[in-house]
Amino acid sequence: MKPVLVMITALWWGALGEHDRMAGRFAPARRRLKRALAMLRRGGCADGTLAIGFWNTLGIICKGEGRFPAAANAYGRAFKLARRHLRANDVKFACLYHNLAGLEHARERNTIAEPLARHGLSIRERVLGEEHVDVARDLAALAAILDGSRRHREAEGLHRRALEIFERRGWFERREVAYTLANLAACLHMQGRRQEAVEAGRAAVALQRRMLGMRHPDVKLSETNLAIVEGGTCQRL
Repeated sequence: MKPVLVMITALWWGALGEHDRMAGRFAPARRRLKRALAMLRRGGCADGTLAIGFWNTLGIICKGEGRFPAAANAYGRAFKLARRHLRANDVKFACLYHNLAGLEHARERNTIAEPLARHGLSIRERVLGEEHVDVARDLAALAAILDGSRRHREAEGLHRRALEIFERRGWFERREVAYTLANLAACLHMQGRRQEAVEAGRAAVALQRRMLGMRHPDVKLSETNLAIVEGGTCQRL
């Protein structure tokens, strides 16, 4: 198969995998991303920049499945290629640092996650400016890490700053807003501010239901957190 056809076919499988990932269908998403990477290998394109995105997405999928060593391996492969092909201030590096920090946070290794998240945030602020929505995503991710380190007040400020950027940029019906609201609800709950937590949690659930549907696993998690906000310990997205 000609290289251009290899690239087109790999992109097709990658797009299908990303669609499944966004819908919470992690197993078929993983299979399709692996097929996309296999296409690149067969076409002699496994070391190109396209593979960076595929490995990164595969890492996200494996993290979503709770397969943390596989996720770490996928991110490691993406970093190896990125160091070969990208400049140090490329925003793709910021994305990788963001996702690797999220993995370490999920593994409850927040002391490792925090510097990774801050480094990714600094790249994006420098390249994109402080009001970019990707900066808001990084702020929300860093806030979740700080929350996991019991630095709730500091985390709350970052959650609210991220939401302000989303609002100013016209991001009202986006899943990132819902995730940030859900994590803000958990943050407020841990501070004993139950009513504020309930309000943020209800807003998150309503938005997630509209964006993701009633059966998405993230919706179920937010619904569970909202139900136990008076006496339980909220999990973060």
